[in-house]
Amino acid sequence: MKSDSAEDMGLDPSRLPVHAAVIMDGNGRWAQKRMLNRVKGHERGADTVRAVVRASREIGIQYLTLYAFSTENWQRPKSEVKALMTLLKRFLASERKEMVENNIQLRVLGQIHHLPEDVREGLTDIMAETSRNDGMCLCLALSYGARSEIVEAARNLARQVKEERMEPEDITEELFSQNLYTHGIPDPELLIRTSGEYRISNFLLWQIAYSEIFVTPTLWPDFTREEFIGILKDFQRRERRFGKVAEK
Repeated sequence: MKSDSAEDMGLDPSRLPVHAAVIMDGNGRWAQKRMLNRVKGHERGADTVRAVVRASREIGIQYLTLYAFSTENWQRPKSEVKALMTLLKRFLASERKEMVENNIQLRVLGQIHHLPEDVREGLTDIMAETSRNDGMCLCLALSYGARSEIVEAARNLARQVKEERMEPEDITEELFSQNLYTHGIPDPELLIRTSGEYRISNFLLWQIAYSEIFVTPTLWPDFTREEFIGILKDFQRRERRFGKVAEK
């Protein structure tokens, strides 16, 4: 079956975001609305992840970052956290073949050492197996918090100053960026949040300084390929000025 290209979907390939990031929100509410266990919402949400990853690859988006599990999510009920880790393991096992065959590189952003050992091993294996893939980079933000990321970067730089490997004046925005989890990855031009909440939720605070933001009321399990394409069309209609005066 032939995949649709960006042009087939009515998109301009030259104006696609190189990097799109998504705050996947609403799994629990989706389940509660249907009087189901919250875990059922997460399971349905995993199907949406597959659809969005495939669409991104076919369209030509080079980097896709998905906010899968925050540092704050560890405070959820233990049963839900355990179910989420099991679902993550299952997702990695089911998608491994597709990532390898479709030239997708997997990268993880966050405090991976806090994840269960079996999950860490699965992630490490797939990251190693896909490390040379260059068709698309799928970044999963796991045990991720932007404030922790920024503090860790500051500590790294402070340590280098203390060891006299650099002067405080040597620290630039570019150098600071190189000490973040996203080092080597361009900042996202587009940030999508589902479920209608107007919050950033401690996600990529440094990196989204000039991201175009799109909030949809759709709960993540109901988010479709068609809505994703519609948001990309909206992105292509926006004028990105970066603080400058609009061109006439």
